[in-house]
Amino acid sequence: MKRRILCYGDSNTWGFNAMNEKVYGQRFPEDVRWTGRLQTILGDGWTIIEEGLCGRTTVFDDPLRDGLNGLKYLIPCLASHKPLDYMIIMLGSNDCKARFCALPKNIADGLQRLIVTAKQADVWKNEPAVLIVAPPPIEEGSDIHPIGRDMGPCSKKSEMLAEEFKLWAEADGCDFLDAASFARMNQYDYMHMDVESHAKLAEKVADILREKVR
Repeated sequence: MKRRILCYGDSNTWGFNAMNEKVYGQRFPEDVRWTGRLQTILGDGWTIIEEGLCGRTTVFDDPLRDGLNGLKYLIPCLASHKPLDYMIIMLGSNDCKARFCALPKNIADGLQRLIVTAKQADVWKNEPAVLIVAPPPIEEGSDIHPIGRDMGPCSKKSEMLAEEFKLWAEADGCDFLDAASFARMNQYDYMHMDVESHAKLAEKVADILREKVR
């Protein structure tokens, strides 16, 4: 049976393309998105399941848009795709929105609820296995960009997520990857990964999967 990997994330897993100023918000093609590239790198022995949703949070209900609470959808999502060998969670950027009034520690605690819920679910082929990816920080340009009006100033907060995420990943026995060490947001809206970063993320995750999933 193929090794089944669930990628649970937000617009950067969905593949939000902010690079085209004339048509903002289109989706990168499958062979550009990090999940699609990951499938290509790993080949036929793997099934990469792309579960990205624009605006998804860890645990927060958005008062302006329904259905974005990542915790509420997690169990149905896991059950839909079982059996699973491994899960990748890359969330947190949307939790930085000013309207949630969440500290970096609060966001990390929300992530930890996802970890616990996922690990306790009856969906695993063997032992539960989770990789936490801290997304590249939202850049300062977003704080003053017209598109950033919905988010509010959140670049400083997003810079602090990786340290908090790593603490919970270690405490809960998860693998951890800080995407800021090799990836960045694009230079148009400053809050979505550029093409090169999608490629680099796919390569880094592929290395981890080859080591961790047998």
